[in-house]
Amino acid sequence: MPRVVRCGLIQASNVKPPEAGLPAIKKSMIDKHRKLIEQAAKEKVKILCLQELFYGPYFCAEQETRWYEMTERVPDGPTVSEMQKLARKHKLAIVVPIYEEDQPGLYYNTAAMIDADGRYLGKYRKTHIPHCKPGFWEKFYFRPGNLGYPVFRAGPRPQRGRDRLQPLRHRRRAQRVPVEAGAAGARGGQRVLRGRDQPGRLGEALEDRGVLRPELLL
Repeated sequence: MPRVVRCGLIQASNVKPPEAGLPAIKKSMIDKHRKLIEQAAKEKVKILCLQELFYGPYFCAEQETRWYEMTERVPDGPTVSEMQKLARKHKLAIVVPIYEEDQPGLYYNTAAMIDADGRYLGKYRKTHIPHCKPGFWEKFYFRPGNLGYPVFRAGPRPQRGRDRLQPLRHRRRAQRVPVEAGAAGARGGQRVLRGRDQPGRLGEALEDRGVLRPELLL
């Protein structure tokens, strides 16, 4: 009989406008996600995926150096630490996308994997970085990932699945998904969690057309 694990995906709009200041933007989004994570736990979610760059807007629609201030260390930064506490409190595993600073001036689009007991399991760094119109200037902000396609054991105990995570490469996804999911499957992955964000009206238009949505591939 198949093992059923309830998974959840959060796609949330930004709380404050860009001119509110980066600390205020970040705090308001983390506060918002605390409530959404609690809601997911009440719905008996066991594995939860947050959207790409979840603690702010999709700033890659512009090229401004001020967004470098949104970077954090992984796993030693404050956001991963906070999500570890929430994972432990609610007994669910969380995929936490972070704008990672590996060293000064060296940044990645990263997803941290946190288990249901709050343990940090590892991270994935987004591999394919777009830099194109109409607003995906990601090479201004991120280096291509260098960790391959890791698979993590995560989720409810005692029977835990092997769960594969990565932020979504949303353009040309028909070509990318089989390659990435295939690499995960070759390592024993059973679930692919793919979170992403999009810039304002562009993201809304693409979602209205059914082109872009949070995804859970089983």
